[in-house]
Amino acid sequence: MTQISAAITAVGKYLPDYILTNAELETMVDTNDEWILSRTGIKERRILKGKGRGSSFMAIRAAKDLFEKSNINPKEIELVIVATATPDMQAASTAAYTATEIGATNAFTFDLISACSSFLYAMSTAARYIESGKYKKVLLIGADKNSSMIDYTDRATCIIFGDGAGAILFEPNMQGYGLQDEVLQTDGSGREFLQVPAGGSQLPASIETIKNGQHFVHQDGRTVFKYAVSKMAEVTEKILERNQLKKENIDWLAAHQANKRIIDATGRLIKLDESQIMINIEKYGNTTSATLPLLLNDYEKQLKIGDKIIFAAFGGGFSWGAIYLTWAYNTK
Repeated sequence: MTQISAAITAVGKYLPDYILTNAELETMVDTNDEWILSRTGIKERRILKGKGRGSSFMAIRAAKDLFEKSNINPKEIELVIVATATPDMQAASTAAYTATEIGATNAFTFDLISACSSFLYAMSTAARYIESGKYKKVLLIGADKNSSMIDYTDRATCIIFGDGAGAILFEPNMQGYGLQDEVLQTDGSGREFLQVPAGGSQLPASIETIKNGQHFVHQDGRTVFKYAVSKMAEVTEKILERNQLKKENIDWLAAHQANKRIIDATGRLIKLDESQIMINIEKYGNTTSATLPLLLNDYEKQLKIGDKIIFAAFGGGFSWGAIYLTWAYNTK
């Protein structure tokens, strides 16, 4: 019996219209374009404006973009996963609302939350449903409204994050294309270095938490940088060794777009050429759960059937991992 693999067969994206440039940030905090570019590689980021608009607003539009490009009927979708670090609200599922709004009325749904590793982990989860043989179409969306948890007087974080959403469709493949291998890991001792302290069950919202700015992202940039580079390179090397791959066998590294220096350092450690590394951080900043699907959207026309792609991510928790996937279609 031929083994079923989970292949990506379509992509879609949504980016807010408002562009927050480095020049505008210069008027908000003590920073400048040269300083931001040299430390992050970011020139601009998108910000979702409008009252009552959360991550689902972008997730819905990314899914609709995928449907329009691939002529998929939403009613054919059997599962919708929304990977996010910024769900619309507590308790009520962002994925459930998203599925209803896009017309995926035959799907069950859930959110998957693991900071910047959310989408990577969700890829693994979606693949398992496809590989089971029971599900034929799984829609995975990465969406984050990071501006909802950023203090725009803190230059250490406000220069990094942007808003956006990307979607991919997983379907069964019998030719061997799709997800091949994965290494996923966590270390909970690292959560103090990258977190939003308040708003959860441990420290519910109060007048004090708001006054203390505890609903904003707090990050120890130096520690996160060190761990991100070493851990992403480590799991990527494991993937290469386990699958007997050399750098010349890899067509693309799709690394989480957190900081260009992290991406470059990871590429150097595994000895990849710049031409093998997907990058769009200069346009969007760190969109958390949306970085990986936005890369696929931006590079879709360059991808060829059979291309070997290594996905790597690192996020709060700490959480990190790598996935090896072969591309399943040529863009028409």
